[in-house]
Amino acid sequence: MREKNSNFLFNMIAPIYGHFYKSQKKKYAEIIGEIQKQLDISSFETIIDIGCGTGALCSVLKDKGLEVTGVEPAKRMLKIGMDKIENKNINFIQADVLKGLPFSEKSFDIAIASFVAHGLKANERKLMYANMSRVAKKWVIIHDYNGKRELITSIIEWLEGGDYFNFIKNVEPEMKNCLLDMKACFSEVHIIQVDVRANWYICKPNK
Repeated sequence: MREKNSNFLFNMIAPIYGHFYKSQKKKYAEIIGEIQKQLDISSFETIIDIGCGTGALCSVLKDKGLEVTGVEPAKRMLKIGMDKIENKNINFIQADVLKGLPFSEKSFDIAIASFVAHGLKANERKLMYANMSRVAKKWVIIHDYNGKRELITSIIEWLEGGDYFNFIKNVEPEMKNCLLDMKACFSEVHIIQVDVRANWYICKPNK
C-alpha cells in the first residue's frame, strides 16, 4: 500500500516538479562542475539515474557526453522528461529499483540516485544500495541530504512520515555496513559535501 500511495503522490505532484525542471538542471550542472576535480563524471561513458523524476539530472548528464538511462516508477514524472526535445537521446524506463532493475550485472559505469534514499525505510535503502551496486562497474553515487537541514525540511519530512531522520543519523555506517545475502554492497564509501545541505556519498560497488 505504501508503494502505491507513493507512486500516486508523485504522479499527482509531477506538474509541480515540472515547473522546477530548469532550476534543478542548473543546480545539478553547477554541482557536477564544482566536483569535477574530485570525480570527473564526463570521463565515464554510461550512467543510470535511479528515481530520475522529470529527468533534470539525466539531461545534465547527457550534456556531459554520457549515455544516460533514467529509471522512475511514477509514469507522469517520467513523461515530463521524455516529452522534452533535449532529452530525446535519453533512455527512460518505468521501473522500480526496489523490485529489481531490468539490467544485467555491471551494465553501467555509474549508478546515481538523487534525493531518493532519505525517503525510503532502512530495509528499502539496503535493497536500493544492493541493486545499484549490482549494475554499476565503477561507482554508486547517492546524492542526498547531510545533517545541515533547515527547520522547514525537518517539518516536511516529519509530516511525510518517511525515514529521513534515521537516514541522516546513520547514513555513513549504514552504507559501509550494508549487507544483502551475506554480501557487502560497497567496498568503499567517500563523502563529499556538494551543497550547503547535501552530500555526494560516493560508494565503490563490490565485485
